[in-house]
Amino acid sequence: MGSILRWLSGWLAKYLTKQITEKSIPTSTYRQLEQALRPADVLLVEGDTRISVAIKYLTQSTWSHSALYLGPDAGLGQSNTGEPNVLIEADLEQGIRALPLSYYRHSHTRICRPVGLNSDDIQQLTGFALSRLGNTYDLKNVFDLARYLLPTPPVPTQYRHRLLAFGSGDPTRAICSTFLAEAFQQLRYPILPLIRMVPADDPDCADCTRVAYRVRHHSLFTPRDFDASPFFQIIKPTLTPDFDYHGLAWEDRLKHPPQTP
Repeated sequence: MGSILRWLSGWLAKYLTKQITEKSIPTSTYRQLEQALRPADVLLVEGDTRISVAIKYLTQSTWSHSALYLGPDAGLGQSNTGEPNVLIEADLEQGIRALPLSYYRHSHTRICRPVGLNSDDIQQLTGFALSRLGNTYDLKNVFDLARYLLPTPPVPTQYRHRLLAFGSGDPTRAICSTFLAEAFQQLRYPILPLIRMVPADDPDCADCTRVAYRVRHHSLFTPRDFDASPFFQIIKPTLTPDFDYHGLAWEDRLKHPPQTP
């Protein structure tokens, strides 16, 4: 029975990772992306596979995948092309793996940067991520997603996000966003924590309240949550301090340069 389940899981993984849409156009050049990234950045990706389409539909978001950028000095080794591995992610077929940035050279991406991390925080984040290398993808989550790969899943909008929280709970398994959420929660760095108003315990104000944060379980996170988080800064590689819109190469002007008086 176990061998049949493994075969079925492998077949399903290959089916779900088949490209079915055209790649979205990147909004920055590869060089700009490379120069903008910093260790501990989360790289969101708009995927083009069956599982990507399902995740984007269920989360009502552009983003279907997430990876953690650790940089060339993090000890991730080299790819088979000789490039340094700088990203770590949970892949459907290969599990948690390291890979070079060029893997997403032609993808539409977004950089989400945690604010306020120091070098010790980044080292701890890196250590946790490295310790998970080789762990497998949560195939229970894959089977749950497969049930909703219909043109119009019969699921009310408000429940779609919850459908991605069906993971097995096994710490040796992960999906892309829950792996990253667990890594940041090792630091108690907030992503989208639960917020409650509690008594302020102020002897001079019996009715005063204050905000208290509570950790959400890492299995409840999806790639879009890093984009939506108020604690991650969105980095746009094209908007450098010296950006000048006058220098953009508009196609019509290339064909018909404006005449100088």
